[in-house]
Amino acid sequence: MSALGKQQLEQLVRDVVATYADIDTINHLGNEPLPDTAQVIAIAEDLKQVLFPGYHRNRTLRADNVDLHIGRLLDGIHVRLTEQIARAFRAQGAPSLRVVSEQNDVAVSVRASIAAELFLKTLPNMRRLLASDIAAAYAGDPAATSKDEIIFCYPGIDAITVHRIAHALYRLDIPLIPRVLSEWSHGRTGIDIHPGATIGPSFFIDHGTGVVIGETCEIGSGVTIYQSVTLGAWSFPRDEDGNLIRGQKRHPTLEDDVVVYSNATVLGGTTVVGKGSSIGAGVSLSRSVPPNTRVTVERPQLRFREAG
Repeated sequence: MSALGKQQLEQLVRDVVATYADIDTINHLGNEPLPDTAQVIAIAEDLKQVLFPGYHRNRTLRADNVDLHIGRLLDGIHVRLTEQIARAFRAQGAPSLRVVSEQNDVAVSVRASIAAELFLKTLPNMRRLLASDIAAAYAGDPAATSKDEIIFCYPGIDAITVHRIAHALYRLDIPLIPRVLSEWSHGRTGIDIHPGATIGPSFFIDHGTGVVIGETCEIGSGVTIYQSVTLGAWSFPRDEDGNLIRGQKRHPTLEDDVVVYSNATVLGGTTVVGKGSSIGAGVSLSRSVPPNTRVTVERPQLRFREAG
C-alpha cells in the first residue's frame, strides 16, 4: 500500500478538521486537560498494593519495612490523585470552576487535595469490606483452595475491589474518574458495576462474566450472585419534553443474604428482594419478593429418544 500523497493528506486534514466546527459536541479543544486514563489506572494499581500489601508488585514486604513502603505509596497517590481530581473538577464542575484564572486554579487544586485526602481516609474501612468479600468467596466456593488464590485469580474480587475504590470517589462527587475505573474493570473482568451502586460487606460474585449492576442498586450484606445476572432498570421515565429524568432510583434492592443464580434478571427501582431469598437461574423478575422466598422458573420436561 502506498502512503497518502501530500495533497491528499492536506485535503483529508482539512475535511476532518472542518467537522470540528460542525460537530462541536465531541470536541475538547482549548479547554483544561481531562483526567489521564493511564494515570487513573496506575493510581488504582497502586491502591491495590495498599489494600493487599505483598500481593501486587512488591512481594518482599515485611512488618519492619511496610510502614515506609506504604507511606511512600500513599504520599505519591495523594499527589497524583489530586492532579487527576482537579482535572475532573475543571472539566465537569460548575461553570465558575472552568474559568481560567490563577485564583480559581488555586481554589480547584485545594478542593481536589481535600477530596483526595478524604478518599484516602476511607482505605482502612475499605480493607475491612474487602476482607469480608474474600471470606465470603472462600466460604461460598468449594473450588477455592486458599484466600491467596481468591485474591490472585478471582475476577469477582478484582471487580469488587475496583468498585469499592470507584464508589468511594463517587460518594465524594468526583466526576469522570469513578466511571473510568468501572469501565476499566468491566473490560478486564466482564463484570459491569456502576460506581454508584451501594454494596454491603461479604459480597461474592461467582464466575462473574456478564454481570451487570446498575447505578442505583442497593445490595445488603452476605449477597451472592452468579454469572450473567442483571440488576437493571425496568424503564426510563421522561419529562414533558421527552428528556430522561435523572437522579431517581431505577434499579432493585437486594436485602441481606440473598442469592441470585445465573442468567437471572431483576429489574426496577421499587423491586425489593427480601432477606434470605433466592432467585433461581433464568428468572426474570420485576416485582418485590418477601423474605425467605425461593423464586424459580417451572422446569420444562426433558424428552429422551433413541437417536437414528
